Amino acid sequence: MLAAVIMASVATGCTSISYYAQSLGGHVQIMAARENVGKLIRGPSTPKALRAKLTSASAIRRFATDELALPDNNSYRSYVDVGRDAVTWAVFAAPEFSLTPRTWCFPVFGCVPYRGYFSRKSATESAVELHREGLDVYVTGITAYSTLGWSSDPLLSTMLRQDDTYLASLIFHELAHQRIYVDDDSAFNEAFAVAVETTGVRKWLRAVGDRAGLRSYEIDRKRRADFLGLVSKTRDELRQVYESPRPPEQMAAAKAAEIDRLRTRYRQLRDKRWAGYRGYNAWFSAAINNAKLAATAVYGEQVPAFLRLFDLCSGDYPRFYASVRRIADLHKPSRAEALEAAETCD
Repeated sequence: MLAAVIMASVATGCTSISYYAQSLGGHVQIMAARENVGKLIRGPSTPKALRAKLTSASAIRRFATDELALPDNNSYRSYVDVGRDAVTWAVFAAPEFSLTPRTWCFPVFGCVPYRGYFSRKSATESAVELHREGLDVYVTGITAYSTLGWSSDPLLSTMLRQDDTYLASLIFHELAHQRIYVDDDSAFNEAFAVAVETTGVRKWLRAVGDRAGLRSYEIDRKRRADFLGLVSKTRDELRQVYESPRPPEQMAAAKAAEIDRLRTRYRQLRDKRWAGYRGYNAWFSAAINNAKLAATAVYGEQVPAFLRLFDLCSGDYPRFYASVRRIADLHKPSRAEALEAAETCD
């Protein structure tokens, strides 16, 4: 996820003063609270659990540069306790009968399908306004964000809540945004970052000899693929509904039926193939609408194509990045097609 503050800080006339103020204020507050990771590790007053997490983070950060050819800069070499469960909240919106998300455009960074807020209250207020416009809305908490190298992004307390595999995935993902970023193509950017994250975590787990962790990670990735498959199928079915000449009342009923069918398919998947694994229960228990489905698609649909390209590049990260850069330089309409059609790395 990109930092709303950096995009807003260079905006001229394309966003409100209040949005600019909350973005700039939230980011400046975090940057001012940074503490050097090395000093915290050595400091006698640092809690043991935090010291262990930061030690792991330092090793992961070195691995990102040494083994994944990710940027060697000051990002993720400092730490901030943000004192809350999410560092920002992202607001997604889409029309009632369309899966195309609303986008917001900013100079330098282009258009993205969300707005980010450092305050849950502000995010909720924005969601209410968008809902009044008749849009489907989805608000989700974000644990990490990237400023694309415009500032030295710190490790955040929200990034340390789970195990080291989760931490590695976040660091690799956010640094990937600094490696390659394309204006106005969030699906391309996020799928690329997920591909770097996925291959990087596998490489890191093998390097540290964590076979159990690798098995667990591969199981999680298969579940994620199953989940995205369910969502993709429902998106395809809803697209047919929205393209049909039905009156609004019938279209709304058909939309609700498709979402109910999605939940039914999930329960079948959970109880059979996943042997009762309930990790996605919260996603399906909460409201599901076009904005939520669109947000999920941004992070998943092009990932298989990027992973296939990585294999074509024989797992060589510099070659992979060079190949991705050549595709990224194409005009947007040709980009996804070129990625899918790639037969060689070069």
